[in-house]
Amino acid sequence: MSLADALKRLDAAVAALERATVRRLELDRRGGDLPTELALMQDDRARLAVELDGTLARLAQLEAVAGDVDERLATALGKVESVLAGERGI
Repeated sequence: MSLADALKRLDAAVAALERATVRRLELDRRGGDLPTELALMQDDRARLAVELDGTLARLAQLEAVAGDVDERLATALGKVESVLAGERGI
């Protein structure tokens, strides 16, 4: 084997090593993003869970108030109907 052939083989081996290194660095970079993305998603999930709990609590309060208003309106309507019936002599 001549020196020129050996240098070509060495050059090809170095080029293959460089390509492998680039691929590995790319995989490591993408892999490094995955834990970061997962942490961000977990933070978002936690924030959304807190917001959902607050919204559900507020909804329960509004439903209770709406029920109370409904009862009061029914009572008031009954009294108005009673007064109107008394004026009509029914």
